[in-house]
Amino acid sequence: MTACLLLSVGTLRAQDDGKKPSSYAPVDIHETFSTIMTRMVAAKPEIMRRHLALLEQRYDLSNRPAQGVRMSGGKAVQQGVRVKLAAGTTWDQLSKLTPDQIRERSLYPAGFEPLPHPNHPEGGMIFPKFEIDEVKKQESRDLTRFDLDYDIPDHFLPDFPPPIFLTTRTDLGDVSKGKLITIDNFYEVFNGLLNPKQLEGLRLLVTPFPQQQFNATEDRRSERVSRGVTCFDCHANGHTNRATHLAGDARPQEFRHRINTPTLRGANIQRLFGSQRALKTIEDFTEFEQRAAYFDGDPVIAQKKGVNILDRGSQVHAMAEFQEILDFPPAPKLGVDGKLNPKKADAAELRGQAVFFGKGQCASCHQAPYYTDNSMHNLQTERFFKPRMVNNMMSYGDGPIKTFPLRGVKDSPPYLHDGRLLTLEDTVEFFNLALELQLTPAEKSDLVAFMRAL
Repeated sequence: MTACLLLSVGTLRAQDDGKKPSSYAPVDIHETFSTIMTRMVAAKPEIMRRHLALLEQRYDLSNRPAQGVRMSGGKAVQQGVRVKLAAGTTWDQLSKLTPDQIRERSLYPAGFEPLPHPNHPEGGMIFPKFEIDEVKKQESRDLTRFDLDYDIPDHFLPDFPPPIFLTTRTDLGDVSKGKLITIDNFYEVFNGLLNPKQLEGLRLLVTPFPQQQFNATEDRRSERVSRGVTCFDCHANGHTNRATHLAGDARPQEFRHRINTPTLRGANIQRLFGSQRALKTIEDFTEFEQRAAYFDGDPVIAQKKGVNILDRGSQVHAMAEFQEILDFPPAPKLGVDGKLNPKKADAAELRGQAVFFGKGQCASCHQAPYYTDNSMHNLQTERFFKPRMVNNMMSYGDGPIKTFPLRGVKDSPPYLHDGRLLTLEDTVEFFNLALELQLTPAEKSDLVAFMRAL
């Protein structure tokens, strides 16, 4: 009975009772909404307890901000390596072992393994509480899920609301005026700053449309019938609040990857979209999200719940045109080539830049000026650990991952496509191990200093 409580109606994909897994979610639900909600509300405390225990086991979740280091909106940046090591092991000792030795001795840090969704068999969009509260305040639209809560503590998440910088009006700085942009205020804030097509694109980006968990059906996950979600519910102000979901690409359910919402800043310089899908244009990404990702990549369930078929010419193109003027935050220490101006950078930042373009091998993928090669790379992390089930997710290799731009990277924690790396220090340790770099503690510290300046 306990096992049944942990699984939702929407995700019983014939994986129990020895049946063959199905690519499709069940469409015809034979429970009432009240029955489903009662069952899942009862299961929620145990589900969240188990998941939060996993986070505590993997990470130091304390609030320890770096002195004098802030995001472009003013929020403190968290410091220090937060991934926990096996007892009796140091980072230096670990880096001197071969991948085979780490794998055989089970020493790979659990925090470097893929991060499960708070309830992996269920999946679906989950929003940080600050996003839920502000949307409810402005629109009376509730993004609360009765079955799950967001998991990563607020102090590891980006500014809220994040600033908005436009490539077309760099003279203005943050044009959001400290507001979360929604259907309630977008016209007031942007009329006169955007052309008509961009303004129409923004309107669509803040318009709610039905989604897998937020719709009118009996298998929704909102207490009340919902108008749905908007693009900017996850990509808050065209940036990110790190709302989480499961990628729709893989089946069965336990092989799906968790994804944390990436920023849309700098979309104009990117040529690949989606952490692992490699969609070729921002138009492809925009259309894919509402046709497929909103509904777990299942067009059958999408038809039931209210898929929104966007017109490529008059709607998708307008949405893309607005996304393509979202700029990176200012980086006053960088020159026109994207590298540090020696007259403005300090010694640690300059040393870190030398490591970045040298021993650290970072620039082999993250090339200046925007610190991306617009390609994908497979880190072959499966070298370090044996596949295993973790909270109903199969933990295995990541496969090819898009090279995300590092401009403005301090504004976008936590890191990697699933948010498993809470700080830049965690990220440096991860790549030091994955690429077998043998960086010294001083080189790691300098590398973090450099990335904070990007």
